[in-house]
Parts: sequence; C-alpha cells; structure tokens
Amino acid sequence: MHKLLVFTDIHITAPGETIIGLDPLERFGRCLDHALAHHPDAARIVITGDLTHTGAAAEYSRLHTALADCPVPVAMTLGNHDRRAAFRAAFGDVPVDPAGFVQSVHEAGNHRLILLDTADEEAEIVHSGRLCAARLDWLDDALDAAPDAPTVLFLHHPPIVTGFSGMDRIGLTNRDELIARLSRHTQLRQIVAGHVHRTIFGSAGGIPTAILKSPCHQMPMILNDTGHSLSVDEPGAYGIVLLTDDGVIVHTQDVP
Repeated sequence: MHKLLVFTDIHITAPGETIIGLDPLERFGRCLDHALAHHPDAARIVITGDLTHTGAAAEYSRLHTALADCPVPVAMTLGNHDRRAAFRAAFGDVPVDPAGFVQSVHEAGNHRLILLDTADEEAEIVHSGRLCAARLDWLDDALDAAPDAPTVLFLHHPPIVTGFSGMDRIGLTNRDELIARLSRHTQLRQIVAGHVHRTIFGSAGGIPTAILKSPCHQMPMILNDTGHSLSVDEPGAYGIVLLTDDGVIVHTQDVP
C-alpha cells in the first residue's frame, strides 16, 4: 500500500491578509503539521490548485517557504486563483509540460499519478476551468504511455456537476470532452479534485470521483444557490488516498 496526502484550495494570501477572518497560511500549516505527524509514511503530497488567493508573487513566495522543509515530496498543479508565470518564477523546480502547463506524471508503487492543469487564465466565465486541445492530447499521451498501470487523475476543477449551482457555473466548461477522452482508456481508478470547498463523491463517466475540502474556508451546505463566493468557517481538512492492489481508497480528515 502507498499513501498520498492531498490538499486543495489552500489560498495563501499576502502577509496580513485574511479570508473571512481566517489566515490561510496558518490553517494550511496546521493541516500540514497534522498530516505529517499522523502519516509520516506518506509517499507523496499532492496539492490540486488554488495554491494562492490572487496569484501574486508574494503569495507564492510564502507557500515556497512553508514547503521548504517538507520531508515528503510535493507535486502541484494549478487552479483558477493561480497564475502560471508567477508560479513558475517561485517554483522553478516543479515539472511543467513542454507547453508550460503545470501538469506532470509521478509513480507510487505500481500506480501512476497524473496531475492535470485546468486553469483558464482567459476564461469568459471568470474562475471557470477549461482544457485546451494541447492539454487533452498531453493527457492522452500520458495514459497511452502506461495502459496497464492503475492510474489516479488529480485536477482542480471537478469533471462532474455537484449541485452547487454557483460553483457548477464556474466549473470545468468542457467536462464532457474530458470524460470522452478518459473513456478511451481503461486504467483510470480514481479522480480527485477540489474547487468546491466541500467533501463530495460522485462518478465521471463511471470513474469514481472525490472532491475534497479546503484547509481554510468551506462552502456552506446550500445547494442551488447561484453564488460562488459563499464561505463559512468550518474545520479545515485534507485527503488521505490509499493505493492498494485491490483499489484506491479515499479518506478525508478534518483538523479542528
């Protein structure tokens, strides 16, 4: 068995700035400390986007410092609050694909981990995500490279409709196109996403899909609301993904 620790929507702000009165860096640090203390055997940490709140250089610098002494390898991709140029300037050692998208492939035992960049910096619907043809082709190539390896896909925008109307409006705008690509392959075992700031489980084209909460602020449990900026102070959380010979298991851990 291999264990992954998954964080999403950490929303690091500039010094002194908060979100609904919460300090995202303090909340992330609390969750990271909890995860490392209780799961020192983790093979990797995965962070699925919205690393920062505005994509500013100072925010990425604070995150870089927070992760500098992390004893577990960290893999990251971007979300709608991120900016690629500022991220690459701060994290020059993080893999990107040849086109500059922050997406990569990793191995954990006999499993493969694919991180897919869904950020759309020129989105017509602000904060929505989209996968261009280049990224979909990259994904096809990554899956074709190891058709027999059980694979987990990590991305920021979920490829499913969640029932949170406002968040679904700023979701992955071409989710059907992604699912059509995934349906060509048989090795996908699990999809893990963020963006909604709520724990949600579903299925994307028959592939189990888990959406995880933020270490900082959460979406209140109000379905069918058209807003996408609703936030509530509930316990932060992170995910624990177990890769086993029998399948992929997803846990979520609240941190008071």
